[in-house]
Amino acid sequence: MKKNQLFSILIIAAVLASCKQKHQEQNALGEPDIIPVKTASVSVLGVPDHISATGLVSTEDEAKYAFKIGGVINRIFVQEGQFFKKGQLLATLNSTEISAGLAQSSLGVEKAQRDYSRAVNLYKDSVYTLEQLQNTKTALDVAQKAREAVAFNDRYSKIYAASDGFVSKKTANDGEVIGEGMPVLLINSTEQHNSYSLKVGVTDREWAIIKPGQTAKVTLDGYAGRQFDAVVFRKSQAADRELGSFQVELKLTLNGIKPAVGMFGKAEIDTHQDESVMVIPYSSLVEADGDKGFVFTTIGTNRVKRVPVSILKFDNDNVYLKDKLEGISQIVVSNSAYLNEQSIIKIIK
Repeated sequence: MKKNQLFSILIIAAVLASCKQKHQEQNALGEPDIIPVKTASVSVLGVPDHISATGLVSTEDEAKYAFKIGGVINRIFVQEGQFFKKGQLLATLNSTEISAGLAQSSLGVEKAQRDYSRAVNLYKDSVYTLEQLQNTKTALDVAQKAREAVAFNDRYSKIYAASDGFVSKKTANDGEVIGEGMPVLLINSTEQHNSYSLKVGVTDREWAIIKPGQTAKVTLDGYAGRQFDAVVFRKSQAADRELGSFQVELKLTLNGIKPAVGMFGKAEIDTHQDESVMVIPYSSLVEADGDKGFVFTTIGTNRVKRVPVSILKFDNDNVYLKDKLEGISQIVVSNSAYLNEQSIIKIIK
């Protein structure tokens, strides 16, 4: 009994599905639905041999100047944006504690030297043993090395410029207590000729195309109407975690101009890799998912076929394909969302 009921249910379902399919394929008069569509020819476009990118002006070398030891800042001699020369004194710590430590270590060396001299004489008189003499010599060596360490710290209680440059940011002020190694000044070096650069972000595909030595044209927002020559000199080997893009640095030729660090710039990088790709209208693409999608091409005068495509990139009007559409010259560019491979079409102008 149960088998008969199940068989009856399956027959009813098949009849309903058949009716639904006929309803979809036929209109109220029992005639097939004809979907009007427009078609367009598949075109081949030469992709320009340059890459457009934007970024910010920087310099080749950036550094964070800090004191080796902690203490109270006595004086910072430069301000943000100020240029300085190599060897110039930029900042100092209060020297009271450091000078006391240096004097204490010097006194320790003097005492150890007297003890060693006395031990030598006593050893000659056979009053001191060789071990006692050696111990006093070791104490002298330890005191001398301790003084060298304090003197080294004293030397690095002052910040001197390692190269020509300018202060991009000052992170501390006079009178502040600062820990060892904490940045006091963020600087950009301008020691080398043409040391300014433009750091731009590009996609992974663009990063693979760009090579060091390629030339570029750069415009800076701060210098409207002027164009500067540039050359690619460095590529990052890892994506920027915050931006998600790959960084490329362009060395700028500014002919004496000194722009502000952080100024916005636009670059056109010449890749010399002209290539041709197939282009289809954006309206022809259906079921796009990532770099995959479909288009419909015509078969004869009233049928269509769905064709998969691989997407290279988009713009406002077109879709650029990775692969060629072999043997396909016409694609549907309207009403594609209503089509399937059983649809009957009518091509309209």
